[in-house]
Amino acid sequence: MVTLTNDDAVRRDPRRWWALGALVASMLVLGFDMTILNVALPTMARDLGASTGEQQWMADAYIVVFASLMLPAGLLGDRFGRRRMLITGLGIFLAGSLVGALVDDVNLVIVARAVMGIGGALVMPLAMAVLPTLFAPDERTKAVGAVSAASALGMPLGPIIGGWLLDHFWWGSVFLVNVPMAAIGIAACVFLLPETRDPASPKVDAVSTAYTAAGLSILIYAIIEAPHRGWGDPLILVLFAASALLVTLLVVRERRSVRPMLDLSLLAQRGFLLNTLAATLVLFVLSGLLFVLPQYLQAVLGYDAFATGVRLLPMMGGLLVAARGAEPLIRKFGSRAVISAGLVALAFAAILGSRTSVGDGYGFTALWLSIAGLGFGFAVVPAMSAALGALPRDRAGSGSGLLMTVRQVGSAIGIALLGSLLASAYSDRLDTSGLARAAADTASDSVVGAHVVAAQLGDSALAASADASYIHGMNLVLLVSGIAALVTALLAAALLPNVKPSGPAVRATPEQETEVAPASADAGQ
Repeated sequence: MVTLTNDDAVRRDPRRWWALGALVASMLVLGFDMTILNVALPTMARDLGASTGEQQWMADAYIVVFASLMLPAGLLGDRFGRRRMLITGLGIFLAGSLVGALVDDVNLVIVARAVMGIGGALVMPLAMAVLPTLFAPDERTKAVGAVSAASALGMPLGPIIGGWLLDHFWWGSVFLVNVPMAAIGIAACVFLLPETRDPASPKVDAVSTAYTAAGLSILIYAIIEAPHRGWGDPLILVLFAASALLVTLLVVRERRSVRPMLDLSLLAQRGFLLNTLAATLVLFVLSGLLFVLPQYLQAVLGYDAFATGVRLLPMMGGLLVAARGAEPLIRKFGSRAVISAGLVALAFAAILGSRTSVGDGYGFTALWLSIAGLGFGFAVVPAMSAALGALPRDRAGSGSGLLMTVRQVGSAIGIALLGSLLASAYSDRLDTSGLARAAADTASDSVVGAHVVAAQLGDSALAASADASYIHGMNLVLLVSGIAALVTALLAAALLPNVKPSGPAVRATPEQETEVAPASADAGQ
């Protein structure tokens, strides 16, 4: 095993672009798995007899486990090898997908989704953590852009792929499609990705890991349930209090530790903290857009799941353009200017989208979606790159885990808060006069339910009221999202450090050295 500095590894390893391809494939699988199950839930509910609550847990089990385990996953990569744990994560994800495809019981499907969440928690932060080792600062923005684009591109691909699979195969195919993709990712990591680790990283603290997993799981569960139960519901308040207590115990324990798992000293680094917050706030806004759009496209404009996924592609096109164009702009103007401009574009797109009316077709939506994609790409790619670049190389795994955990929690909060705003605005505006109580409740639950009731009763006025009410709620969400993006842009322009890459990286100091083992050594080549 050879000891090299990170920059030596970057200069000497010609396989880094092939390795990036392996990481992109891994992130693409995780990206579309976030959304692919949604189109299969009605079919699964019919075939498995799943209740509404069980359907929700089939979707949410993955998210809760995924978010709560990313932080310890980054530490495991630092200690035992990022490549090794990345391969382990893909293997766990593959196994969970295989189980999900073969079982015929609701509870086992939920367990399979949770297992997939464990694998995803290992893959997501470690895929980002290896980038500073593989790429020098002048290449890192492009690499982060490729990985970020793969993850984001997978989201609209989920409904597209899921819709096509359900048209041709049984519901288990939405799980089975992950198996060959994960297998390809494992093979690529084995043969193309160099091993990196921090031999001095702290041991995995079981108590801190339990605090982290339990605290974040309870927090995210409470956020998911609060819009349905009400934010003042006693159970929700108890869950928030329990989560706060567990997180407080975690912070106290970690501050007393010589080598903590939750490295709070990383938050003292201005570049890491502010860029992490910028990326998180961008995800908060983006989560609002992705939450309201599918229902608008399907229920109001009348597209099916496959067509809905296709019509989200303009945003992904904007993201891909931004991911490719961010690097030269950062080199010329610095990361602060590019991030701020991206946030302004995102704010403009959201505010423009908030002007949607009942008579508008898809063309107007495609326009502001494209602008939103550009803004998202120009904001989140430089912010992620700058945050990763501010990390000490020997703590890339734990720092990346912290970064991805904060982003995921921000996304969950965005969905919960903006979803609650949408639900309240929709139900308050909807006209259910003359309907029986059960029908009125169904119509008030969602715009999809309103259209089902309207079709059963032949009530065109109810369908029209549901469309108008949903667009009112969607516009309110988009307006709030636009204002949040604009405020974030002003804060970014005032507070973010302005980083400009300046050619090849300088040689790492002895303190930054990392043990790097060529992939061939572990692959037996």
